[in-house]
Amino acid sequence: MSTLVLLTMTGLGLGALYFLVASGLSLIFGLMDVLNFAHGALLSIGAYGTWWAASGNLPGAGPGGAGFVLAVLFGTAVGTAAAVLLELAVVRPLYTRPREQVLATVGVGLAVPALLSGIWGSDAHTFPGPEALGGTFGLLGAQVPVNRLVLVGAAVVVLVALRLFLGRTRHGLVVRAGVEDRAMVTALGIDVRKAFTLVFAIGGCAAALGGALGGLYFGSVDPHQGTSLLIFAFVVVVTGGMGSVTGAAVASVVIGLVQQFANYYTAAGLGDLAVVVLLAVLLLIRPRGLTGRLA
Repeated sequence: MSTLVLLTMTGLGLGALYFLVASGLSLIFGLMDVLNFAHGALLSIGAYGTWWAASGNLPGAGPGGAGFVLAVLFGTAVGTAAAVLLELAVVRPLYTRPREQVLATVGVGLAVPALLSGIWGSDAHTFPGPEALGGTFGLLGAQVPVNRLVLVGAAVVVLVALRLFLGRTRHGLVVRAGVEDRAMVTALGIDVRKAFTLVFAIGGCAAALGGALGGLYFGSVDPHQGTSLLIFAFVVVVTGGMGSVTGAAVASVVIGLVQQFANYYTAAGLGDLAVVVLLAVLLLIRPRGLTGRLA
């Protein structure tokens, strides 16, 4: 029983991390039709920003208490700023040329890990975090790491915030209207480009937060962490249905649990294969994913 509880909580924590990465990816693709292969780089920037700040390089920030919260905010802000810069400098000039747009984001996705390796080296760095989040708590006989709860809580907050933004705010409605009929929205005097930049900023913010909290899950940061997670984020987006934030949330939970249980009950590494098989079977049955509709 304790093993099942531990695997379930670990799977939920991993699924929460996947959702933080995939939610922004799904939002950007679903609303803007931009396949952003640089999304993993935004996660890496958020992770390194948090690690750098929590290591004592930012006044007021540190590995514990309010200092760690400040470090997470700093890392998330840096990742969000990088997302805005990416949209303005790389993606926006190529909106009418999707093929070049994909190639450009692939280039950024490769350049950022190389840049991080050049500055801080290619080896993994120990992630400084609060001692309280490094401990465990008892649940039905299992000792569950506290940081799993932090990841799940953050994912729930992001899911609720995204749904409220899209459905209850003026900016969210402008974004959705701009996707449906960009010319009409522009004729009404609304600058759709600013709305799309806002979507990129929100997506980058979620990815950077995932990078900041992912350090708690893995215990370290390395330049290629974002690239590895980006692969599973794409699997989540396709499984949940292109552009569906709710679908991405459901798919993240399913994939996180399948990966953990398959790794434990078969052989290490087969969890990744199980996820790919699951995706293939799902696409044969439901080609548009679990939901197949917009958030």
